Amino acid sequence: MENLRKKGGDYEARAAKYLSAQGYQIIERNFHCKMGEIDLIARDAEYLVFVEVKYRTTAAKGMPAEAVGFAKQRKICSAASYYLMKHGYLENVSVRFDVIAILGEDITLYRNAFPYIGYGR
Repeated sequence: MENLRKKGGDYEARAAKYLSAQGYQIIERNFHCKMGEIDLIARDAEYLVFVEVKYRTTAAKGMPAEAVGFAKQRKICSAASYYLMKHGYLENVSVRFDVIAILGEDITLYRNAFPYIGYGR
């Protein structure tokens, strides 16, 4: 298990470096709360961006971005709502949900990968 966490951390660090090169300002890594976890939280211009990082060594088990299904999106949105409340962000903050997909050595950034999903949907 520890090896998987280290491997995941390595990919998240790689994603953070990639995002920084794209002009994002990394605010936090591995935000955890009872609602879930967010890999990276960053600023991109006027947006506060919640980023999910998914990786696969090959496409044999599917593409990395495909692993961010509805249930995962809902958990990320719940954790993001908690983060916003905890850090005192008002309603006027613009948020976005991005996905970084790493397949082998290739990195793909999906900006605005999914909308906010609240409960009741």
